[in-house]
Amino acid sequence: MEFFHALVDPDNGFLRLALAVGLFSSITFGIIGTYVVTRRISYLAGAVSHSVLGGIGGALWLQQVFRFTWLDPVYGALFAALLAAFIVGRFGHGSGRREETMIGATWAIGMALGIIFIDLTPGYFDITSYLFGDILLVSGRDLKLIAVLNLVTILFVVSCYHQLLAICFDEEFARLRGLRVDVYYQLLLALTAVAVVLLIRIVGIVMVIAMLTLPAAAAALYTRRLFSMMLLAVFLSALAIVGGLAVSYSAGLSSGPVIILFAGALYFALAGWKKIRYRHP
Repeated sequence: MEFFHALVDPDNGFLRLALAVGLFSSITFGIIGTYVVTRRISYLAGAVSHSVLGGIGGALWLQQVFRFTWLDPVYGALFAALLAAFIVGRFGHGSGRREETMIGATWAIGMALGIIFIDLTPGYFDITSYLFGDILLVSGRDLKLIAVLNLVTILFVVSCYHQLLAICFDEEFARLRGLRVDVYYQLLLALTAVAVVLLIRIVGIVMVIAMLTLPAAAAALYTRRLFSMMLLAVFLSALAIVGGLAVSYSAGLSSGPVIILFAGALYFALAGWKKIRYRHP
């Protein structure tokens, strides 16, 4: 209750902003996460999210060494994420073991480059908020960016719903019907990359993949229809974010890890409940 009392305090505008960003983020987590889980590209999404550190480190290095003061780390993160999505989607998609190797290499190289760039950058930089997130540090700009991302995501899904449905459940059949599978797959990866960049402020690079998979995986336990899965995943994402934010604020804990724990607890609770109902109908 301490959290909800704090929400109505006029001096706690940052808390209301954090809650708004969290609720807006749940839309993207639910929709993109549904495709990540259904298409079984969670490992690929993890590679994209971790390669973001390379872009962040590169942007910080250019800022300090070459005085590119306009170069916000988010621009470097976006470039790295889109590049990683293109590399894996273009050169690894459908190539069996080569795809696994490409994903692993992109994951490791992105992280390594980020650390090296940060080592080469003069001064000290605390990258904890990028690694583990801190929803209490979000700004009005973050809210606007995530609102735009939600709009783009919804428009993309509405306009390409049947095409994405086809490549998620039966890629070979989609190819036989003349669908440009590679193009739609690359667009899906690019949208996932943008989502990762804008959502790392919530739970961080290390754990953003969990929020893209856990709510959607929990939703998949109770429905097989893609649209219903999206709606349930959005609801579960919002529940995890609100619950995690409330507990972390009241207990003085880091918000990102607590949100992930809430999402994990929801997944295991729903999985356990389904198993119990299956055994005792």
